[in-house]
Amino acid sequence: MRKRSAEKVRRARQRAPSLRFAARTFPALGFAVLIAGCLSAPDQQQRLGSAAERQMTVGTVQREIRAGLTQDEVIAGLGSPNIVTRDGSGRETWVYDKVASEASYSSSQAYGTILVLGGGAAAGAASQSQRTLTVVIKFGADQRVETFSYHATRF
Repeated sequence: MRKRSAEKVRRARQRAPSLRFAARTFPALGFAVLIAGCLSAPDQQQRLGSAAERQMTVGTVQREIRAGLTQDEVIAGLGSPNIVTRDGSGRETWVYDKVASEASYSSSQAYGTILVLGGGAAAGAASQSQRTLTVVIKFGADQRVETFSYHATRF
């Protein structure tokens, strides 16, 4: 009987390193996968592109764009254009076309119990809207802003 017990102990010791390895590895691996899947808000914001391109509004256009600005100054204020065209005389027209969708969600819940009886209520609302902004900037032969126009909608 002692031989069987000694044999069991020897086999258990041989398996123990692999079990210890698994016991250490799997939680660490799971934690690494969990952390890799979570992005912080600044990381997610970086993936969206430049702030100037995301936050272009009519106010931004009115504040940043005026006749006489160079192309580099326009890019600094509004970011890169969506469309660039050139007419027969070599003058460029830049078009910025931005579409934004906004969604808002709100919900509330209440639940109460008295002894064994309970009851609850829930309410919620959602709203969604879209807005567009199209900006057209025409440059002269000297590559400075000659004219610009914009059109904004919200629905």
